[in-house]
Amino acid sequence: MTGPAVVRSGPVRYAVAERFARPRPVGGHDTRPPSGEICPQLPSRLDAVMGPPHDRRPQGEDCLNLTVTTPARDTAARPVMVWFHGGGFSSGAGLMDWYDGGALAAEGEVVVVSVNYRLGALGYLCLDGLAEGNLGLYDQLEALRWVNTHIAGYGGDPDDVTVFGQSAGALSIRLLMALPEAQGLFHRAILQSAPLAIATRSRADAAALGRIFTEWLAVHAPGADPRTVDPAALLAAQRDTALEHRERSGSTLEPPFGPVGTGHTGLDTHVRGMDIMYGWNADDMSAFPGEKSENGDPAEPTRRMYAEPLAAFGRRLARAGARVHAYRLDWRPAGSAFGATHCVELPLLLGSRAAWRQSPMLGDSTWEDVEELGRAMRATWTAFARTGRPGTVVPPLTCHEIPAPRP
Repeated sequence: MTGPAVVRSGPVRYAVAERFARPRPVGGHDTRPPSGEICPQLPSRLDAVMGPPHDRRPQGEDCLNLTVTTPARDTAARPVMVWFHGGGFSSGAGLMDWYDGGALAAEGEVVVVSVNYRLGALGYLCLDGLAEGNLGLYDQLEALRWVNTHIAGYGGDPDDVTVFGQSAGALSIRLLMALPEAQGLFHRAILQSAPLAIATRSRADAAALGRIFTEWLAVHAPGADPRTVDPAALLAAQRDTALEHRERSGSTLEPPFGPVGTGHTGLDTHVRGMDIMYGWNADDMSAFPGEKSENGDPAEPTRRMYAEPLAAFGRRLARAGARVHAYRLDWRPAGSAFGATHCVELPLLLGSRAAWRQSPMLGDSTWEDVEELGRAMRATWTAFARTGRPGTVVPPLTCHEIPAPRP
């Protein structure tokens, strides 16, 4: 992606955390250079769709880092867009080249913040006496607090923040909407392909998976303390827990480690007056071969997993007094076996030609094809961040407003 010059800052350490503990904001006494680490993780289950990442980032637990991309570090008070990546709560990182916000920042005159958060067992293990669960969600909360405190120094307006995220990142936003501590930290939201049916699991179910995890950890590191064992053993136990969970649940979509229900019921109150856009890709479920219908058509499972739950959610938001828009992306890149699949919108919004080269989901599309549609889609996203309305929408993207119910 090309365009006017931008200023990239980061990685920036926004918080610190002990293993299995909540994050703490970085104090002024912490003068260490940022590590640039991303959360320890296994290869993504979507490598066959997206392709493996071309950049190799160091992995480690000092991973609460973010990047900021801005047209200028001045006093212009631009709209801010904070990105939470997807990856099934088990892979990915805001620091990856896939999620570079340079084109969004330059073309839309916005400040883009891309956030790492803890993943897998390190971020979402739930087990009495060891980990409370939802630590990755609290990382995201701490990142939003960092933005609120510091983003003015990067040319952004802390009172004009849009959160946007895809898949697991979009599910995170759904939970942050109801979290009392997050109120006032963002003002608009874009949820991309959020599989709401698997947004959370009960604490009892999460604890049962936590016990399975500790059993596998005892296989890989007999007698080791989970608080101090080498991360490689944690990842090995996490892998085997995922395999066992898949066999038990029959689902290739539902991750073994993810958010636990927070018990907060304030969503309807908290979203009143907010601008929210949600949507999905027409063939989202083609990325999950084990979830297709008997004839291999992704349409029915996509309707069941994305379209219907998101439509119901949109109606709820509108009833609660939010201003709501819904979109659908029908872009099927030439030569791609995946169609308008899960993640196919990402190269249209973020990253670069180098980051997305040879991505299977892009098929035979040239980067010029990607850029032509990408410029239009980025304009829609940044218009929403600036005004709460998507502005001009160009097919194969469609968008409509969800009407508020009559009194």
